[in-house]
Amino acid sequence: MKRGFTLKRGFTLIELLVVLAIIATLLTLAAPRYFQHVERSKEAVLRENLATVRDAIDQFHADAGTWPPTLESLAEKRYVRAVPTDPITERADTWQIVPPPAGEAGVYDIRSGAEGTGLDGRPYADW
Repeated sequence: MKRGFTLKRGFTLIELLVVLAIIATLLTLAAPRYFQHVERSKEAVLRENLATVRDAIDQFHADAGTWPPTLESLAEKRYVRAVPTDPITERADTWQIVPPPAGEAGVYDIRSGAEGTGLDGRPYADW
């Protein structure tokens, strides 16, 4: 019986570089789409948060006959569980309060406090 050495084969440096080049090419194609999807999902959450808080403001006004004094009062009176965060700024204290048009006190509407524009070209503050 002849004893010999078995050769252990591995990848050469060239093979590894080719694989890394293929992976890098695929990432350059996929990464922009990924970030666009992340931005689109943040905008969808912003639209939903605005709709939810606006509906809670209207319900508060219908029940109490006055506009809520603050956004926190909506949470205190259980119209919302908590003041939602602005997904663009990732904070709950950046909402811009719109006062009632008749000179009354309170919260009539809210807008996003985020700077910049959405994917549709409109500023976040106009949503």
